[in-house]
Amino acid sequence: MANVSKADLTDAVAKAAAISKTTAAEAVNALFDTVVARVAKGNRVTVVGFGTFLARKRQARAGRSPSNGKEIKIPAKTCPAFNPGQAFKDAVDGSSSGAKKR
Repeated sequence: MANVSKADLTDAVAKAAAISKTTAAEAVNALFDTVVARVAKGNRVTVVGFGTFLARKRQARAGRSPSNGKEIKIPAKTCPAFNPGQAFKDAVDGSSSGAKKR
C-alpha cells in the first residue's frame, strides 16, 4: 500500500482538470487552507458525498506515561476530525451503492 502525497494529489488534479500543475497546486493548497481555517474557527466543512471536517473537544483525562508507567494528567484540547460520507464509505468498502465508478 502506497502513501499519496500532496504532490501526487496535485498531479492527479492537474491531469483530471486538464490544467497546469501550478494552477492545480494553487487549487489544492487553497482547498486545504480553507478547510483548516474554517475548522479552526469551530465551523464544520461538509462536502456532500465526501464527508465532514470538524473540530472535536476532548476532555481532560488521566493517562500513563509509557516510559515509566506513572500516572499523568492529559489536558483538554480540541482536535480536528473527519466523518466520511456514505459514498466515501461505500467506495472504501467496495459496495456499489452510492459510490461513483470512474
